[in-house]
Amino acid sequence: MENTGDIRLIERARQGDGAAFERLVEDNYMLIYRAAYRFTGAREDAEDVAQDVCIKLARAVRGFRGGSSFRTWLYRVVINAARDYIRKHATKRRHEEEFVREQHVTGAPGRAEGLSGNPGVTPEALLMEINRLPEKYRDALLLVHSEGLSHKEAAEVLRCAESTVSWRVHEGKKKLKEHFIRKRNGHG
Repeated sequence: MENTGDIRLIERARQGDGAAFERLVEDNYMLIYRAAYRFTGAREDAEDVAQDVCIKLARAVRGFRGGSSFRTWLYRVVINAARDYIRKHATKRRHEEEFVREQHVTGAPGRAEGLSGNPGVTPEALLMEINRLPEKYRDALLLVHSEGLSHKEAAEVLRCAESTVSWRVHEGKKKLKEHFIRKRNGHG
């Protein structure tokens, strides 16, 4: 829930106050970028998505009505922008994934390392596999495990029931585990 200062800032930005809007973007840029990175899996793509979100935010903030927290609403804007970007750049993304797989690059940021259940799995490999999951599993896993949202908060962002998020997280983890077991056994 936003504090009183945040609510005033959001309201001023909604009314067209450029300085308030600039402050709102500054205060939330890391959330935007971090979520974009986790949904796209590449720094360059995350920068593009974050830039798109900031541009869209100028118009979209006027449509924010406070039915959910600003943070929840902002996650929704970022997820939609990332989905659009991913669809638009699918071919480029496949080539980058192949390159990462071949080069075994290490050191990507993220807190989802424990999801695979295999200690030898790199964060990059895990993020790559999460991003290959069907959208509904990927989105739930990234919001809960990478962004640290509760199942309830993720349900608000994804506009579904909390139990649906729980099921999607469970199924997504199961699919990741199956993938890494197959890969470990030489079948993937």
